[in-house]
Amino acid sequence: MPLSLIGLGIIFNKSNFEKEFQIDIRNKVGNSYANSIDDYLLAVPIVEMYAADIIGVKSKNHWFDQTKYMLISNVISSGITNRLKVLTKKIRPSGDENAFPSGHTTIAFTNAAVLFNEFKDSSPGLAYSGYAFATLTGGFRIANNKHWISDVLVGAGIGILVTHLVYHFEPLKRFNPFKKNKEIVLAPQFIENKLGMYFSYKF
Repeated sequence: MPLSLIGLGIIFNKSNFEKEFQIDIRNKVGNSYANSIDDYLLAVPIVEMYAADIIGVKSKNHWFDQTKYMLISNVISSGITNRLKVLTKKIRPSGDENAFPSGHTTIAFTNAAVLFNEFKDSSPGLAYSGYAFATLTGGFRIANNKHWISDVLVGAGIGILVTHLVYHFEPLKRFNPFKKNKEIVLAPQFIENKLGMYFSYKF
């Protein structure tokens, strides 16, 4: 799947189809359309993951390992995307540079792939929901005239591919000080619509 997305993105890149598609989308939403929701949608899969941890949904890994793999995946995928932006210097539909690939979409699909890997066996509906929010993020990047469809497709492919590779190789697998130390408890907590952390230490 990720390789197919990247391949399609490369095929559509700077094509007439891509330009016509962008014009059609902007004509439908209006040339003055702008919505900042894509700045927030990309984080929804991570909020879902920690919320599921809090209410006790069974996951593949301990919350510390989830966070570890999420951070590693985002650093690598964003690093690849940012490097490609510099190398390609593709112009956005809005006229700015650094269009290819979409950074927002890369982050969104990286987070969605983390959620998927953690809950695909115990809660498939939750696992796949992250991809719905990631797809919305990419869609709004196009509707907001910030990216072409190829930018979004390649960004999505990079995010998914990198995250699956991280979960395959599991870097720093043995590093989890909270899982081994029974005297320390540190966990995400959701109280009165606020996300925080619970910490306790037994002397």
